[in-house]
Amino acid sequence: MRLSNRAADALRAVTLEPGVAAHAEGSCLVKFGMTHVLVTASLEEKAPPFLKGSGKGWVTAEYGMLPRSTHDRMRREAAAGKQSGRTQEIQRLVGRSLRAVCDFSALGERQIVIDCDVLQADGGTRTAAITGGFVALAQCVGFMQKTGLIKAPVIKDHVAAISCGIVKGEAMLDLDYSEDSTAETDANFVLTGAGGLVEIQGTAEGAPFSEEQLADLLRLARKGIGELVALQKQALQ
Repeated sequence: MRLSNRAADALRAVTLEPGVAAHAEGSCLVKFGMTHVLVTASLEEKAPPFLKGSGKGWVTAEYGMLPRSTHDRMRREAAAGKQSGRTQEIQRLVGRSLRAVCDFSALGERQIVIDCDVLQADGGTRTAAITGGFVALAQCVGFMQKTGLIKAPVIKDHVAAISCGIVKGEAMLDLDYSEDSTAETDANFVLTGAGGLVEIQGTAEGAPFSEEQLADLLRLARKGIGELVALQKQALQ
């Protein structure tokens, strides 16, 4: 049993609260235990310059952590004048993950910007951002359908993400910070609702991990993402 009194294959308490931002076309407050992320989806009536004249749209993401989302106050990146490499890597991951389930021709020459602001961090902020980001994206697309901006379906499938790791020799699902910081192997999985692999990030923090251990982590990820997709569907009803 883990410190959080969870089984190795159990998620933290997860909630997806849609429609929390009054002005955004889509939004979701996502909570994975003590990790809380506010995600908004904003519609822009123009595509990026590289898609001009193509008839296709785009989905992109931005990510940031509030100064007291962690134990000690961190300096705002805007005050520092540049984004950290970690921030850039995470927002690119979120954008790639959501684009994997979108039909850009159906979107038209428009862009949807997904903003992910970490209110409180306890491990798994990127996976929470992707999972909640899908809910915000789906809400934005729903707004476009209701207002007649689009006719054809834009979203082809659900997408969600979860962290897994090997802690003290045992494969575990949905690591909190205390587990993530001591894990021998740390991995993030992004899967579609149909089970397609979008991205796998896996790192051995100590000894290399085996193919059998990777298979164990993927098995856990499939279970967890199945539960997250069910929560996404419930939130979007």
